[in-house]
Amino acid sequence: MFGAILPVLLMMDIVSCAAQSRPSTKGNSTVGQGDWIWNQLYCWEGDTKPKQIGKIQSMWHKEGQTKYDLRGEGVGTIFKVEPATGNIGVYRELDREKKDCYHLEGFVIDKKSLKQLGGSTNFSIQILDLNDNAPIFNQDPYNGTVPEMSSKGTTVLTVRAEDADDPTVGKHVNVTYKLLNNEQNFFIEQMTGVIRIKNSNLDREKQKNYQLMVQAKDMGLDPGGMSSTGTVYISLSDINDNAPFFPHRQYNYSASEATRIGAVIGRVKAEDLDEGENAKILYTIVSRINTFRIKTDQRTQQGMIILKEPLDFEQQPRLRIELEAENPSPVKGTRYKTKTVLVVQVLDVDEPPVFSLPHYTLSIAENLPIGTAVGKVSAMDPDRAKNRVGYSLRSGMDFFKIGTDDGIIYTRVELDREAIAMHNITAIASEVGKSNSTSDVLVVIKVLDKNDNAPTLAENYNPHVCEDDVAGTVIQVISAIDLDAMTPAVRFYFSIAQMDSNFSIKDNGNNTANLTVRQASFNQNEVSRLWVPIVISDNGDPSLSSNGTLEINVCSCDRERNPISCRHSAPLTSRVTVTVLLIIFLCIIVAIVLAVLIIHQKMQKKSTFAGLVKAPGEIREQLVRYDEEGGGEMDTNSFDITVLNSLRGKGPRPAKAADPAPVYAQVRKPNNDMGTVVRMKKDEADGDRDGLPYDTLHIYGFEGSDSVADSLSSLDVSSIDSDQDYDFLNDWGPRFQMLAELYGSEPHSDSLDF
Repeated sequence: MFGAILPVLLMMDIVSCAAQSRPSTKGNSTVGQGDWIWNQLYCWEGDTKPKQIGKIQSMWHKEGQTKYDLRGEGVGTIFKVEPATGNIGVYRELDREKKDCYHLEGFVIDKKSLKQLGGSTNFSIQILDLNDNAPIFNQDPYNGTVPEMSSKGTTVLTVRAEDADDPTVGKHVNVTYKLLNNEQNFFIEQMTGVIRIKNSNLDREKQKNYQLMVQAKDMGLDPGGMSSTGTVYISLSDINDNAPFFPHRQYNYSASEATRIGAVIGRVKAEDLDEGENAKILYTIVSRINTFRIKTDQRTQQGMIILKEPLDFEQQPRLRIELEAENPSPVKGTRYKTKTVLVVQVLDVDEPPVFSLPHYTLSIAENLPIGTAVGKVSAMDPDRAKNRVGYSLRSGMDFFKIGTDDGIIYTRVELDREAIAMHNITAIASEVGKSNSTSDVLVVIKVLDKNDNAPTLAENYNPHVCEDDVAGTVIQVISAIDLDAMTPAVRFYFSIAQMDSNFSIKDNGNNTANLTVRQASFNQNEVSRLWVPIVISDNGDPSLSSNGTLEINVCSCDRERNPISCRHSAPLTSRVTVTVLLIIFLCIIVAIVLAVLIIHQKMQKKSTFAGLVKAPGEIREQLVRYDEEGGGEMDTNSFDITVLNSLRGKGPRPAKAADPAPVYAQVRKPNNDMGTVVRMKKDEADGDRDGLPYDTLHIYGFEGSDSVADSLSSLDVSSIDSDQDYDFLNDWGPRFQMLAELYGSEPHSDSLDF
């Protein structure tokens, strides 16, 4: 083998490395190509023993006088030269995949002077490749996915291995692939590494995951070579190729007939070997029964059986329902529906009686005798026992009663439609002997109208007739009301009871009538008021009528018939006249009495303080002068603060004239706070008639002795000058220095004296 590739290696060396082996110049001399002789140098990688690989020669070499020397990559460690012969040897194992070419430079050195003789030469050593690297997969493991039931030859994935050897040498990097395990479902293309499906009946539900061992070998199809293995995992993805199925052919459930509408009475689950979206199931009730409906639980894919209509044990104790389950989107050509049977056993409960109607509407005429039958309610026990039912009333007992056994409703009083036209009562039905098994129903009783009320005038009219009204003048349009039912068929008729009346009635045909002047010429000086009796009747069976009276004032009017003067004002009704007059009269009396009391109270207060207050002129001109006011800083001999704290048991006491010392009230220490003491002293001062008026001018000429600041009264201080000496501020420290400088030390003589 080596003999076959040697010419190729020599040619490679000439093309690549030998192109870099050229003469060079050193110093000032130029060495030609013939100065050096060396053969092509190459070395196989992987040699572990020292080995001679070539030789260099130079015309400058003289045996015994010169020596050969090398410089360059790996010199001294990998490559060495024999100084006397120029033989080059390799002393370490080489790896072409790490470095495939080394560049060296040869010299001739004089042994004595150690100087270079002649020029140097550049040459290279080529590392020859051996197949010492196995192909390596660029990914390990590989993961692939392919849908189940895919056709034969479907590509799953491609594996690839790379060889680090020299691609130009033989078949070192020609990689081939094959599956090592005896796999019946997949195969791999030998030259490309493409893995394809071999068996088209791959079923995910039988086996979902596959593991393949792939070998990658170099040297192509030739025997031998180096190889490596890799792992490939293949998963089958799901398709909707399986129909859902019920694990059981029949499901049995039970539900009480008292189960509320919308309750879930049970769940069913159809199995599906597919997964994800392909395993979603839609449930349907095939039977023509509206008692239930089914809904898919999206989380669990269960079918929830929901009650749609009430269950009745007595009518249908057992229900049989056929269900169907299907996939919404199956693969074409596959069976995707399945059926099962659901049997629901209805459980009996003790139900209360059931009325024949959800509510009852009865009617009865008014004014019928007590005990008249109004109607009947009926209820029965829905259970199979058919127990006897009793009746009672929950409301309306003041007007009605009910038969305990038959449910017939009777009147307790005579009904009056005008008082209550409709009664809403509640009837109760209960099983005899079971007080807790009851039901109720609403009974509406309408009271039918009878013509038992005569029509009357709609209001208290106050018409007037003018002195110059002519015959045929309409002076009032009247209408009537009736407490009975006012249906569109009701008609009112109006007439005048007097035959010789000055007025006449004209019926308008719409339950109103016009009162008109029949005979003219009225004079309010002769007759100021006229009374016209009106008869009003209806068309009921029997017809009823009533009498009313219109009071007509005779007035003088303007052209528009507006009254200018009437001898009598509009009368008040007999029910209101006396009451209104009494209320007005009493209000006037009460107002007068209150006014008198207020004035009297004010006059008493004024007379109480008459002795204390003088005329305003006297008060303004009066001056009171005190030579000693007491209460200064040091004159406590003239004033004692304890007087303020004293309490008088019986008001102020007179002072004794013979006592030369200041006379005050007897002192008694208070037990309460100072505020109470001050208020008491104030009340004493207010009650002292000998005291001065509150607005009397007080002048204090003496404020007490030993005061450094002298008088503080503003009456003795001029607005221009002052005789106050502020020099004492200098003695008060630095804080008052600014005030001492602002105020001068010169005294002021001007002062105001009273």
